[in-house]
Amino acid sequence: MSKRSSGFGWFMLLAAGLAALAFFLQPPADPGPDPAVLAEARKATGGAQTLEDILARQRGEKVDLSFRRQFGEPGADPNAPLALAPLGGASDPDLWRALRYDAADVNVSAGGNVAKVLVQDGGMAWYNFRKGPLAFYGGWLLLGTIGALFLFFLLRGRVRIDEPLTGRTVTRFQAFERFSHWMLAGSFVLLGLSGLLTLFGRFAILPLFGPEVNSYLLIASKFVHNNLAWPFMLGLILVFVMWVWHNIPNRTDITWFAQAGGIIGKNHPPAKKFNAGQKIIFWSVILLGGSISLSGLSLLFPFELPLFAKTFTILNDIGAPQLLGYGALPTELSPQEEMQLAQLWHAIVAFVLMAIIIAHIYIGSIGMEGAFDAMGSGEVDEAWAHQHHSIWLDEVKAREAAKGKSAPSDATPAE
Repeated sequence: MSKRSSGFGWFMLLAAGLAALAFFLQPPADPGPDPAVLAEARKATGGAQTLEDILARQRGEKVDLSFRRQFGEPGADPNAPLALAPLGGASDPDLWRALRYDAADVNVSAGGNVAKVLVQDGGMAWYNFRKGPLAFYGGWLLLGTIGALFLFFLLRGRVRIDEPLTGRTVTRFQAFERFSHWMLAGSFVLLGLSGLLTLFGRFAILPLFGPEVNSYLLIASKFVHNNLAWPFMLGLILVFVMWVWHNIPNRTDITWFAQAGGIIGKNHPPAKKFNAGQKIIFWSVILLGGSISLSGLSLLFPFELPLFAKTFTILNDIGAPQLLGYGALPTELSPQEEMQLAQLWHAIVAFVLMAIIIAHIYIGSIGMEGAFDAMGSGEVDEAWAHQHHSIWLDEVKAREAAKGKSAPSDATPAE
């Protein structure tokens, strides 16, 4: 061993020794305040939280707040006058805690059970998640998708038609198919934009253009979002009924994946009317779009279509939370909590589907030569059809030949 390598070895040994010494010499972790001491201290505050509770929450430590659900002194006279409340009756802090945790006996003259919820504690958790992780990760998902597609375009370029154009076209999609597609696509784009304005308006629009512009945009976004939900769901149903049989997986999909769909490399695998990549888009739209529609209906009719309490009951019954290491999910949810969970699920699934649709838009526009014609005019050149959907083209030609509609091989486009 050379002197240089020997010196390096001694240096690494010394560094490891110093690291171990620093580890053993570091002060022990603070276990936090003793719960028994805190419970005793709360007696002096009438059961309210102490300064230690507040500081522990600010340090991000987990604080047991179950004591705040204890309303009134055990064994106290509930009919004691308010002046004697500290000696036994319910005090104002007890009342506000009961209101916060939806445990107060509240009577209302109108509005039903939902009007009895005067303080909804879960609102802050919903608000913090919405403005924090949802906006952060959702925004970066969309920007990251656009950035990745831009980089891919720079590296791969546009997928060109390798064969010379024949001048003969074949009908790819009928008029009603294109109408249903564009109704679904157009409504989804507007729903996505209005949803993004609702989520990011306070962060992006308000500082730049002021509260008045932001207010007008939010009002318009709400109107657009609530009303375009219906054509979106109608388009979803029509697309499913028309194309579901063409999107059942088959063996040709394996070949398509093995050759990366011809997008990477020069191979162009055979495919029927829809290739494996288009099938992924189709089922993503149907399943994710269906989930978005269901949660959207729950938001439009929150008191008639609560979803999560029933869903959590089913998950608890099959033991799904326990398999993941969690306790039982709550099965008694107020209408406000149902709406908060539905809104978060609605937005999370929408972000995922928007990222997928951005990739779909890329392939159908600048990413692949001739792809837009399929949904534009509905007619595609036979060379394009042979390159991307050769099995489907053969089936179309066979049907036309059976009907006596095939043109001679030497015929010109005009003939």
